[in-house]
Amino acid sequence: MNLFNNIYKNKKVLITGDTGFKGSWLAIWLKELGAEVYGYALPPKRKEDNFVKSGLEKIIKHYDGDIRDSESLIKYFSFIQPGIAFHLAAQPIVLESYENPHYTFETNVMGTVNFFEAVRQTKSVKAAVNITSDKCYQNNEWVWGYRESDPMGGKDPYSASKGCSELVTSAYLNSFFFKDSHCAIASARAGNVIGGGDWADYRIIPDFFRAMKKNEKLIIRNPNATRPWQHVLEPLSGYLLLASKLYEEGIKHSGGWNFGPLNQANHKVSELIDGIIKYYGKGAVVIDGSSEKLHEANMLKLDMSKAYWELKWKPVLDFEELIKFTVDGYDAEMAEKNIYDERVKQISNYVELARQKNIEWAEAN
Repeated sequence: MNLFNNIYKNKKVLITGDTGFKGSWLAIWLKELGAEVYGYALPPKRKEDNFVKSGLEKIIKHYDGDIRDSESLIKYFSFIQPGIAFHLAAQPIVLESYENPHYTFETNVMGTVNFFEAVRQTKSVKAAVNITSDKCYQNNEWVWGYRESDPMGGKDPYSASKGCSELVTSAYLNSFFFKDSHCAIASARAGNVIGGGDWADYRIIPDFFRAMKKNEKLIIRNPNATRPWQHVLEPLSGYLLLASKLYEEGIKHSGGWNFGPLNQANHKVSELIDGIIKYYGKGAVVIDGSSEKLHEANMLKLDMSKAYWELKWKPVLDFEELIKFTVDGYDAEMAEKNIYDERVKQISNYVELARQKNIEWAEAN
């Protein structure tokens, strides 16, 4: 795929968290861009995971490692000598952070420190991006989107850990990766990312398809919660564009970046599930208002104006297209198709759709 000024072709690119949902999709896209892809992560948790279903263990160079193990990570960076690095290794679930806050903070905060220490000690790295979350912001339940200059925060352990990860990034940027550094660094914040290959616990879309497999109804805890829903390819296009700019143009693109959906793509949980049921043609839900609810944000939006004006990035999919891409991704798994080929097909369709809509980042180079 002739994109991002061919920055990734024949480059060594290292991904922490390549066995995760977003990390595995990123590995596939990078491979199709001609990169030499290396991964550092814990083994996949389940046989349904995208890394397993896509057969990535035989396609990229993966190393089983824990992001909390600083010495091992630094040695791996030193051995590979990558030119670009993406940090996606994390504990990504809000509700799980209540069950194991120590592990969440240790992984999401010290894991970020370990990543940037590895980058700092590996002079081959010219661009590095830390992937955090929309939940890094101090959430005031505003109806408008959060901007990159808004304060970090977090009322639950997961959100707080992501706010801390952003503060770590800022500290390393201002202390070590400034004007004369060998590497330009940035952080990227995305919305609620969905798509085929995600089978994590406590997530609404995996829960829906798990219920479908068992011929059960989906239990919804908070149907009126509004989220910036995105197909996984949307933020990935932003991450890839951002890293290419860091590699080409250096520190002028350092700092934090939002890669959120268009405002009209912010929908309630109930609207998303209703749309999926309508497109898929089956499925049912039940609202569970009886269980004690831990804190989760009700309203959360991102303002992606900075990425739009400075990187010429914007999302591709409207809400109906988001649903179609998501359901088709899971349907390919249900039909036991060649998942790597299906993922590549979706990436190709996504880029083609972006070109049809005259989106600048998708123009061929």
